[in-house]
Amino acid sequence: MNPIAESELIINPDGSIFHLHIKPEELAERIILVGDPGRVATIASYFDSVLYSGSNREFVWITGKFNAKLFTVLSTGIGTDNIDIVLTELDALVNIDFKTRSPKTERRSLQIVRIGTSGSLQADIPVDSWLLSQKAIGFDGLLNFYEGRDAVCDLAFEKAFVEASGWKPTLTSPYVINADKGLFEALEGPEVYSGVTISAPGFYGPQGRVVRLGLAMPDINDRISAFRYKDFRIANYEMECSAIYGLSALLGHRAATVCVIIANRLAGTYSKDYKKQVKLLIEYVLARLSR
Repeated sequence: MNPIAESELIINPDGSIFHLHIKPEELAERIILVGDPGRVATIASYFDSVLYSGSNREFVWITGKFNAKLFTVLSTGIGTDNIDIVLTELDALVNIDFKTRSPKTERRSLQIVRIGTSGSLQADIPVDSWLLSQKAIGFDGLLNFYEGRDAVCDLAFEKAFVEASGWKPTLTSPYVINADKGLFEALEGPEVYSGVTISAPGFYGPQGRVVRLGLAMPDINDRISAFRYKDFRIANYEMECSAIYGLSALLGHRAATVCVIIANRLAGTYSKDYKKQVKLLIEYVLARLSR
């Protein structure tokens, strides 16, 4: 295979990857993703030691040790477009030889867990609870740009959702992707809800919110909440999970997402102190991943 052109994979003069500003030797195989750059320091405060750190734009990261295990915590900012950058560059850091600009013969698999916040679409999933995403539905369309998406997606689920929701053909085509089975099982627990997560390409209209602009599908949230496929129901909205699952599946990495429910869209309720729950969830995830 020919070397990857400099225009396609940009390496900074210091040897770090273009957007993330991480060097290959600075990245751990256990990675925690957060949207908020300010949350990186919160997670790193639990580390026993810090080895590396850096930042560029919304991408803030720290690599350190927790219970003798190496972790990198990295902020992604908001949206699946940022996840396209993050996942591609994380993969390049472990699976591309930066000297030859060619894929390595032996591929490494990263363990990637997103800790986030989310809005519930079911009345019985209350604010301040934790939701582990068993599957993700991408309203963003990102995975459709990549070869091989059908091989990693749940095509029967996609078809059932499009038909049941009356999905408009002018919208992006939804894709459905599973969490990594092993990571999902590692994060399961009696205090954790599970379900299907929608990743939306926006916070307002794409999640059924009306401020001044009307919606192309005004009853979309009612249809989503009522939808059932086999034993699955759609539990929540957020904005990154589908791309994390989809790109991880295509690239050979393991991914899971767990979120604090900070709003219940059906009940119209909002958490009074979700940051407390986020800290408790961080402690839970670190403990589970460092076993």
